[in-house]
Amino acid sequence: MPQSPSRRSVLAAGGSGLALLLAACSTGPAGSSVPSSSPASSAGSAAASSSASGSAAYPLTVEHVYGTTEIPARPERVATVSWVNQDVALALGVVPVGVPAVEFGGNADKSTDWFDAKLKELGGPTPVQWSEADGIDAEAIAAVKPDVILAVYSGLTREDYDRLSKIAPVVAYPKDVPAFGTSWQQSTEVIGRVLGKEREAAALVADLERQIADAGAEEDGLAGASFIYGTLDPAAADQISIYTAADNRPKFLELLGMELAPVVAENAPEDGAFFFTWSPERADELESDVFVSWAASADVADAIEADPLLGAIPAVEKGGLVLQVDQQEVLSVSAISPLSIPYALEKVVPPIAEAARAAKG
Repeated sequence: MPQSPSRRSVLAAGGSGLALLLAACSTGPAGSSVPSSSPASSAGSAAASSSASGSAAYPLTVEHVYGTTEIPARPERVATVSWVNQDVALALGVVPVGVPAVEFGGNADKSTDWFDAKLKELGGPTPVQWSEADGIDAEAIAAVKPDVILAVYSGLTREDYDRLSKIAPVVAYPKDVPAFGTSWQQSTEVIGRVLGKEREAAALVADLERQIADAGAEEDGLAGASFIYGTLDPAAADQISIYTAADNRPKFLELLGMELAPVVAENAPEDGAFFFTWSPERADELESDVFVSWAASADVADAIEADPLLGAIPAVEKGGLVLQVDQQEVLSVSAISPLSIPYALEKVVPPIAEAARAAKG
């Protein structure tokens, strides 16, 4: 079975800017503080959930990268690891009893505005939180007494899977995707089945895909525009990194009607990795209308444009550089979920459309 990258190895990849951005594909960036927020009721409180109308019959068996997991009965106490999983459960009307703190792009409560809004709508108790900055906290997960642990979007290692399986049935990421490569659609489908909400999951995916397609059609300049999604940072050890078609960021832009630049597919690793680095000496070969990058601050744009190599990237020369400096905006796409998509459509898409128009003249 494959051995997924550890959180530390993901954080160690590349320079400071890249490390933080790659963390958005993991369980959260560096930072060891444990959130002080407490649940509305004790850790032993049952999760609130709407009445299920799905067609799942229990017990059911779910396949994943580490084999199969049997779910003996409809889960009532749901715990999650990594990101996305907690959003999917909540979007389907099930409030988890425990979730990881959002330590990159989160709000003051180490949560997200979209998660909090849905939680308020459902009226459920606030889930217990734990930090995953230094790895999965099995003790904290065990303390909430879950009857299922969702890791459908994750880079769960075999060691972590075996350890968590001693607590409750664990649903790891699918065997046909790389670590942190599960699409939000597949996450919703699998979690919907586990929770007995297959019909709701299918309807949710269809509705959101329609919203994304509509947004792409409404924004002039997006349809057919080529793009590269990655990171540009003249101060980093790896100045250029690029996300492949396996990553959820390019998948999101493709649903908007944009086209992943051919140079990405032509040079993507054969092992299905979600990113690869690129030599600055070959920066001028990165042909696309738009280049979307994360940065710690807006002045990085000036550094990119002034750099003799990075400044030669075609999208940079044509005004097609989109520099994302808001962590919450970065999170809404890097850990895209049914709850974050409306936020991304409102905040992330317009600047990309503007850059596409500028690049096309």
